[in-house]
Amino acid sequence: MLSPKLTLRDYNTQVGEVLANKKAMNKVIRLVCLFASR
Repeated sequence: MLSPKLTLRDYNTQVGEVLANKKAMNKVIRLVCLFASR
């Protein structure tokens, strides 16, 4: 059984990565929309 602290830290790291990826994706989508609307 893994220690709860370790798994929680791994979980937080994964969530952080997902949020960062989401931010990056939103930026890309916004750029694509800008170019598409010209």
